[in-house]
Amino acid sequence: MLEVENLQVAYGAAPALWDVSLTLRAGELLSVVGPNGAGKTTLVNTLAGILRARGGRIVFDGRDITAWPAHRFCEAGIAVVPEGRRLFVGMTVRENLELGSLLPAAKARRSASLEAVLALFPALKAKLDAAAGELSGGQQQMVAIARALMARPRLLLLDEPSLGLSPLIVHEMFSAIRRVNAEGVSVLLVEQNVAMAMQLATRAYVLEEGRVVAEGTPHDLMQQPEIQRAYLGA
Repeated sequence: MLEVENLQVAYGAAPALWDVSLTLRAGELLSVVGPNGAGKTTLVNTLAGILRARGGRIVFDGRDITAWPAHRFCEAGIAVVPEGRRLFVGMTVRENLELGSLLPAAKARRSASLEAVLALFPALKAKLDAAAGELSGGQQQMVAIARALMARPRLLLLDEPSLGLSPLIVHEMFSAIRRVNAEGVSVLLVEQNVAMAMQLATRAYVLEEGRVVAEGTPHDLMQQPEIQRAYLGA
């Protein structure tokens, strides 16, 4: 479904990703883990079309989309939940959700999509007419994920969805992500909570200083002493 080949991204003269290659199969939940500054957010933003690659290729459903403008990534079926949520805090929850379904195909099924995301996050039902900025951090993260799902994506990119949330809310959030994936949406999850990310994923990549340093199944990766030391404090 998604093939990334030798991806290179830089901020001015400063390289951020070096020859990153990865694959994601249809229906898969793939995790990308790594320390702060590893390039995880840069990777997500490049796969969403927000940042431009300096080299390499992004192939989605057999089409080279590397040079496409950002809106065409969305049209192709890719949606992103950015780090920090990026909600329109002065707008209502309903308005934020509707912004996720502006493309014609998604807009035509807006009512069904709204029903589906409210079933996924029942806590939002009573908050639809509240300003997004009035919600708790956990509820705002629910809105951010729901807004992306309103676009009816085939690939969902999640950037640090557990950031700043309580353990209970994190558990609820990851349960929802698992349900979304089980319903057929492919997921690429970037996450610092390595233990939780590995529990969810079918495969994982470890990113360090802009490079892929390890890849494999969560079980195989967690058996590697260097991974345990670096990411689990073992």
